[in-house]
Amino acid sequence: MFRLDVPKLLEAAKAHGDDTQAKISRRTGIAESSVSRYLRGEAQPDLNSAMRLAETYDIDLRTTIKRVPIEAAA
Repeated sequence: MFRLDVPKLLEAAKAHGDDTQAKISRRTGIAESSVSRYLRGEAQPDLNSAMRLAETYDIDLRTTIKRVPIEAAA
């Protein structure tokens, strides 16, 4: 299973001046409710949203989406 590395995303977002969920939402075009769920770890971005985040914040998905053992993901 794969999970978004939230601290890395937040670091990249803050480097672009986006320090709130609303700012991340506005810049990426991803619904604020989805951004909120991603940041809380309640949901994972689909490929389209993951690519939006990566392109917007100039991050590499290979370092931002991490493989986690299935037991740890439950």
